[in-house]
Amino acid sequence: MNIQTRYNYEKIWRDTLESEILVMIEQELGDVDAKGILSYVKEAIAGGKIISVGSCKLRLKI
Repeated sequence: MNIQTRYNYEKIWRDTLESEILVMIEQELGDVDAKGILSYVKEAIAGGKIISVGSCKLRLKI
């Protein structure tokens, strides 16, 4: 699954590795179950949604 991310202050979507997303989730949300949140994000974006995690948005690569 190819995931793209974009922070609120950015205009371009970037391809992002899952390991980078896990780090981003921990930075944005603090002490949480990052793997559980990533699983939820994967399920949600598979349906074409854009998900916000803190100040970062995630989507499935078009």
